[in-house]
Amino acid sequence: MSMEAVTHAVNVRLGDDRNSVVILDQTLLPNETRYLTLSTAEELWQAIYLLQVRGAPAIGIFAGYSMAVLARNIEAEDFASFRAEYFRLSAYLNSSRPTAVNLAHMLKRMEKVVDAHSEAPRAELIEALFTEAKAIHDEDIAMCRKISEYGLSLLKDGDGVITHCNAGPIATSRYGTAQGPFYLAKEKGMDIHVFVDETRPLLQGARLTSYELTKAGVDCTLICDNMASIVMKQGKVQAVFFGCDRIARNGDVANKIGSSGLAVLAHYYGIPVYSLGPSTTIDFNCPSGDHIPIEERPHSEIKELFYEKPMALPETKCYNPAFDVTDHTLLTGIVTERGIAYAPFEESFRKLFPEEMAK
Repeated sequence: MSMEAVTHAVNVRLGDDRNSVVILDQTLLPNETRYLTLSTAEELWQAIYLLQVRGAPAIGIFAGYSMAVLARNIEAEDFASFRAEYFRLSAYLNSSRPTAVNLAHMLKRMEKVVDAHSEAPRAELIEALFTEAKAIHDEDIAMCRKISEYGLSLLKDGDGVITHCNAGPIATSRYGTAQGPFYLAKEKGMDIHVFVDETRPLLQGARLTSYELTKAGVDCTLICDNMASIVMKQGKVQAVFFGCDRIARNGDVANKIGSSGLAVLAHYYGIPVYSLGPSTTIDFNCPSGDHIPIEERPHSEIKELFYEKPMALPETKCYNPAFDVTDHTLLTGIVTERGIAYAPFEESFRKLFPEEMAK
């Protein structure tokens, strides 16, 4: 069996001056590769909102570096003033996207570092923030590798897999989550064919997933979202893999709009459905998907984006939710860095994450 290293794009990193965050602008892919250097709170907020940086884990990594950079430039005479401004900036950054729980989780993690250094010199506090941000990034790389290994254990040579949206290296760190097993399969010489949903209306599957898989030499075929049923019916799909932006305690999964529809189709055809994501994406305080806020985005994304001319009249009403919730009853399993959770998911989470479920 051959071993072939797969190249991964660097999507988020700390600037060399430690006074900025450098990101790959995902809105320009696949036709242009451009890196943005961001330093102000407004630039950092906009990068998340405009999806220049996207993918729940990547947003969490970005948040860590962003808050370290912003903290470095806070002018305050005492800790109380510093803390007030830091928490204001943290809340501001958190307002950019309400559904992806990694953003809130990592911001809170960084806030705890501030409070833990209330008596420390300012320089020591700032250094601790940079250390924590780097730890967030390193931990995600390790988690993605483990998720990829567990995910690959669910596949066999010759399988066809359908995926939705983008959960590869540019949405996370190395390997990714839902795409990670495909890169690992490539490295191990396994024959896996991936069907990539285009993922309307922002086309993350077409623009990002097919881009990453093609660049890595992974065998893939791009399809429109409404073609998933026919490839399933034709027996070309043996599993569904998609990521997650927030997982409720009962196993309900919020992911890019269209994920739940894909799961419903797979359920009809008897195809297993797996959501793959790090434990940082599990909201242990959220009892079910009914409690997950769903972001709604501008109508222009449906009517105008990627079109030379508008595809609907200006007065045409639109509904543009960015996410939907896949009911836990439609999921075969949830793949995490500690193993695969099966129904009943709350019981599985209790075994895999006892320290979190006990809180």
